[in-house]
Amino acid sequence: MDFRDSPAEATFRADVRSFLQEHAPKDYVHAYSQNVDDEVLLRNNRDWQRTLYQHGWAALTWPREYGGRGQGPIEQIVWNHELARAGLGESLFVVGIGMAGPTIIAHGTDAQRERFLDPMLRGDEVWCQLFSEPGAGSDLAGLSCRAVRDGDDWVITGQKTWCSGAHYGDWGILLTRTDPSVPKHNGITFFLVDMKTPGIEVRPLRQMTGGEHFNDVFFNEARIPDAHRLGPEGGGWAVAKTTLMHERMAIGGIELMSFRWEDFVAHANAHRERIDGVLRDEIGRLYTSVKTLELLNARMITKLGRGEMPAAEASVMKLAMARIVSQGGEVGLRLLGPDAMQKDGTWQDVFLMAPSFHIAGGTDEIQKNQAAERVLGLPREVQPDRNVPFDQIARS
Repeated sequence: MDFRDSPAEATFRADVRSFLQEHAPKDYVHAYSQNVDDEVLLRNNRDWQRTLYQHGWAALTWPREYGGRGQGPIEQIVWNHELARAGLGESLFVVGIGMAGPTIIAHGTDAQRERFLDPMLRGDEVWCQLFSEPGAGSDLAGLSCRAVRDGDDWVITGQKTWCSGAHYGDWGILLTRTDPSVPKHNGITFFLVDMKTPGIEVRPLRQMTGGEHFNDVFFNEARIPDAHRLGPEGGGWAVAKTTLMHERMAIGGIELMSFRWEDFVAHANAHRERIDGVLRDEIGRLYTSVKTLELLNARMITKLGRGEMPAAEASVMKLAMARIVSQGGEVGLRLLGPDAMQKDGTWQDVFLMAPSFHIAGGTDEIQKNQAAERVLGLPREVQPDRNVPFDQIARS
């Protein structure tokens, strides 16, 4: 394991720091900020995205011919580290730049690339993800939202859930079931959908924090033109795998933006009178977990720097991150003492958001399966319905 940047990585990191020192906004509002007006959030993020666009930093890993910098995953990780260092959290444009854009580049037509990519880079259009359903989360291929061909259109009926930012999204990436007579992975088709389409209803989901970042999205015979189908009919699973691969790359290195060790240390120092032996031991355990995660991250970067692809490191890192946020939120509240009973506050938000880290982006159980199968060599989980036609699978 190499803890030092290679000469190329060090040069790139210095360039990133120089750019951020000169251009990073002082009042940045990240995508998961609580109690922030949507108009303020959108304006703030659009201004920053347009700054990135004007200076050539809008999309690091996109090919140069589409407006990117043509760089790889290790530069993306360095970029995300430096964003965190500068106090800049996740952008509203991560679904577009990090997921939809690379998928359109890989699977789209020339007309689709011309229509969608540049507005995405400029920050003119916000994208959201319409994948998960009430009955299809960890088993995403079990989705049942239907798309039926009607001339040059597709008629969409069904529900999506946990859709981040769908209430202000301009466009969405949508997975639908177009052929229920074949096994579940084979009958899926991928669409690009205008969120202002008649028949689409967005209902915010109120969280424990009081925020409404996630949404249910209902499709009531909404019509999508076939020109907005991405990839072949029935080939949506392969397109979705491209999306998910780029999602992992886009968020690499930003996992702990919701919990910064430096912020926790400052919080602990401000409440030293409440630190007894038991709490001191828990803080020590938390520190050990944070440092272990840093070592795992260094291991993954070292592999990438050598041209190797990580195995299950990403799954193990996500498990560790979720545990750190949960433990940090709990200890953060205990340091507050009676003040923890107040409704609003940074550590109240960390504590209340922590359970979502064990679910979003792949549940703890899914991550454990990945590590068990890819690292320990344990047998794959039995999937008796994998080759059964979808309309013959028993469903609740």
